[in-house]
Amino acid sequence: MLLRPPRVLLALVLAVLLGGSLAGCSPGGGGTGTAAPTRTTVAATPTGASGLPTVRTADLPPEARRTLGLIARGGPYPYAEDGTVFSNFEKVLPRRERGYYREYTVRTPGERDRGARRIVTGRSGETYYTDDHYETFREVVTDEA
Repeated sequence: MLLRPPRVLLALVLAVLLGGSLAGCSPGGGGTGTAAPTRTTVAATPTGASGLPTVRTADLPPEARRTLGLIARGGPYPYAEDGTVFSNFEKVLPRRERGYYREYTVRTPGERDRGARRIVTGRSGETYYTDDHYETFREVVTDEA
């Protein structure tokens, strides 16, 4: 059964689409030639409600912002695994009951498979980003702080 994304997530994605699309001019992005790096550099000091480091939506790779847009629209998703339950076996995200989290692929330029990047959403609207296949997560925030 496909669940509709929470309103908070929809607001987050709308903020990305309206305000974050101009963020493509960030340092290190927008070169010509080879694929973009697979890791996003983010200061580890700010923490979100989860206690994890944060990343602003505008600072996510463009592919991650596109994935957020797909989530807000309810798909269609490029991979059959998108929208499936994320079990949090690594215990990096706050512990919740099984089925609370859903995962979505963030395409990685130059990768032939799904790559290591994912967006994970929680039932209450929280959003997390990983670029190292669940070893670390950052909580996605929209505020300008």
